[in-house]
Amino acid sequence: MIKAVLFDLDGTLLDTLGDLSRGVNAELSKRGYPTHPKDAFKNFAGNGIPKMVERAAPKDIDPDELKEITDSFISHYSVHYADYTEVYSGIAELIKAVKDKGIKVAVVTNKAQGPAELVVNKFFGDSFDLIFGQKPGIPAKPDPTAALLAMKELGVTPKECVFMGDSGVDVETGVNSGAYPVGVLWGFRDETELKGAGAKELIKNPLKLISIIDKLNSEEK
Repeated sequence: MIKAVLFDLDGTLLDTLGDLSRGVNAELSKRGYPTHPKDAFKNFAGNGIPKMVERAAPKDIDPDELKEITDSFISHYSVHYADYTEVYSGIAELIKAVKDKGIKVAVVTNKAQGPAELVVNKFFGDSFDLIFGQKPGIPAKPDPTAALLAMKELGVTPKECVFMGDSGVDVETGVNSGAYPVGVLWGFRDETELKGAGAKELIKNPLKLISIIDKLNSEEK
């Protein structure tokens, strides 16, 4: 029986590319480095802010300067995290529909805990039972540790969970944690990546998740 849905954040619940790309490009531009089109950040994002900045920065950049750029971006993003970010169509309805079934909802993201809480609370208020961002000492997705800790806090087992995300990293997290992995096709990555990572289902409409949950629950009866 499915008792919880664990959602990725960037590219799954929210289109954050506008704020991520503008913030990182501003920091690169200050230092005279090349900037990137917004869509490039679909591949830069997904493994946490430090890795995103590293991917956007010149390959031969000094590590100390890379850290300075990262820290400066984080400071900027803490203020400008919602200037251009939008909730994907159908997501608010999905969260309500899941909760109406008595199923718990959580965010499990590679975005650091502080920024994750800021952006989730801004766009979703107190809708989520748990926000689990990247924390010191806990490896990033696709390592399953964060997902498993979130499940423990929610009081559910892996077999009682769906993990939903837009990237191979998210699908692999679902697989690695023992949850049911669902890939979404409105986010940052494509169908080939999601299938290759082991997605059990691919959806184009958020509310399709409800029929997947109903199917999984009916199979257990």
